[in-house]
Amino acid sequence: MKKPMIFCDFDGTITNSDNIIAIMKRFAPPEWERVKDDILDGRLSVQKGVSYMFSLLPSSLKKEIVAFLLENATIREGFADFVAYVKKTDIPFYVVSGGIDFFVHPLLEKWIEKEHIFCNSARFDRETIEIIWPYSCDEHCRNQCGCCKPSLIRKLANEEHSIIVIGDSITDLQAAKLADHVIARDFLLQKCRELNLSHTPFTTFFDVIDFFEEMKVKR
Repeated sequence: MKKPMIFCDFDGTITNSDNIIAIMKRFAPPEWERVKDDILDGRLSVQKGVSYMFSLLPSSLKKEIVAFLLENATIREGFADFVAYVKKTDIPFYVVSGGIDFFVHPLLEKWIEKEHIFCNSARFDRETIEIIWPYSCDEHCRNQCGCCKPSLIRKLANEEHSIIVIGDSITDLQAAKLADHVIARDFLLQKCRELNLSHTPFTTFFDVIDFFEEMKVKR
């Protein structure tokens, strides 16, 4: 039986809501909503859309944005127990996130080492926030994903691994198509059903622990 390797989304999966959306609702001018709709409808790539949305925000807001998220972002129930579980069972676990390092790292620092987190970066040395894309698409992907989750799966996993993707949104869909099994909620769960992808629904990370315990029994 292959050893599982987990690739887990951050916004809306580890956290209860999407932090980029929360930032835009609180700090951005109204035009951000049109850009969001263009991303969701496929008229604009994630990379171009997110770059544009953050360009609407002055770099001087960095400390205020981080303070806002640390106060308001909530971690999904059971996540701390799940991190302890994967460490105990020696299951490789990576966070692959379309979020930005200046808020992803502070929100996860209690649980996850930085070398197990793959996300986008930001620069604050110009008038507005500039997003940097250290994990862009490889030669097999032309979607301008931003943080390209399929590319990271191809880089980190091999045929010895059973690829498990945990996620909730459109940014997880291409990764889900590469997975042996998907643990999904919200939009991603709907797409798994439509595309007949092998999947398990979840609400909390206690549900995810239960999935891996059942998988152990079936081995």
